[in-house]
Amino acid sequence: MTWFETSLTVRFNEVDAYQVAWHGHYVAWMEVGRNALAGRFQLNAQQIGDAGYRAPVVNLELKYKRPARFNEVLVIGTTVRRNETATLEFLTRITGADGLIIASGRTVHVLTDEQGTLLYRLPPTIAGRLERMFASLEGE
Repeated sequence: MTWFETSLTVRFNEVDAYQVAWHGHYVAWMEVGRNALAGRFQLNAQQIGDAGYRAPVVNLELKYKRPARFNEVLVIGTTVRRNETATLEFLTRITGADGLIIASGRTVHVLTDEQGTLLYRLPPTIAGRLERMFASLEGE
């Protein structure tokens, strides 16, 4: 599996008195990686909305392995998994500069029209963009 990588540094406002990153920030970091990857293929939240669709998160999983600390450089690895339904499934792994996994997780997004009606098939526009993402990840 190939991962698209985005780096960020844990900011002071993201840690508590113990100098450990607050658990809720990991979800935001997952979003940073997901939007960086998806945006390359016109599939981030805004771009999907501009195409006339929505992709709300319906499932979020996150496993913490070790704490992230102030000023630590993190690498957010993101990839996408193929599905038979009109969903987008992103896998994430967050590693420290030492290469050890800090956290891992996934988000599942359903596709709806602008009124919120669930789609059962990917629209051709979105399917084409998603196929380009798969091809890029499989080719890297």
